[in-house]
Amino acid sequence: MILAANWKMNIAPAEARRFAERFLAKVPPRQGGELVFFPSAVAIEASVQAFAARPDVRIGVQDVHWEARGAFTGATSVALAAAAGVGCALIGHSERRHVFGETDEDTRRKLGAVLAGGLRPFLCVGEKLEERERGETESVVLRQLGAACHGLAAAGLGPLVVAYEPVWAIGTGKTATPEDAAEVHRVIRTALDALGVGQVPILYGGSVNAGNVQALMARPEINGALVGGASLDPDGWAEVTRLALER
Repeated sequence: MILAANWKMNIAPAEARRFAERFLAKVPPRQGGELVFFPSAVAIEASVQAFAARPDVRIGVQDVHWEARGAFTGATSVALAAAAGVGCALIGHSERRHVFGETDEDTRRKLGAVLAGGLRPFLCVGEKLEERERGETESVVLRQLGAACHGLAAAGLGPLVVAYEPVWAIGTGKTATPEDAAEVHRVIRTALDALGVGQVPILYGGSVNAGNVQALMARPEINGALVGGASLDPDGWAEVTRLALER
């Protein structure tokens, strides 16, 4: 099981060090559990150092540019992220798509760059509320997944992780029921099977918390969680992690 924390634009370097100290004291290594933290770019180095003693913890970058270097102010290349000590990268998060205008083509380029650079990509897919209400969930998710993987050989997609994050459930307090989430995960699994990468983990994200994580993780279609708001407090995230791993 993979439990990933997306800190978004929160938690400064000193806070990250305090977070790690408190969290690690509450969460011992567990067999079969992989923990990933996606700090802001300015807190990556502090996070890498703070979690260095735990082999079950990996640090990721929240976004990358597909170019290796150049005049791209504010962007982070895969090589720079790797040099900072990260092992994973978020790609295509809904906020990158819908707040910053990232296109499917941008996401495809980023996925290719991350795979070529040796990082593990966490590819996010998910529909907006109006798309769900129009019955377009399956077509939106499959379009996003297919566009990102277009032109990439199955042999190179082995490290991929897919996260289904319905946009209407991110930070809203609304959560897809375990049955609803499992249904979309089955659709994604079928598409991954067709691509020849059926072993890829599929995570769920969207207002996951201590009250619903066990019911969600009990579904065999769900291989972990990508969590935002509930991961910002070390005690709260430790509790969510404990519940998920002891389900």
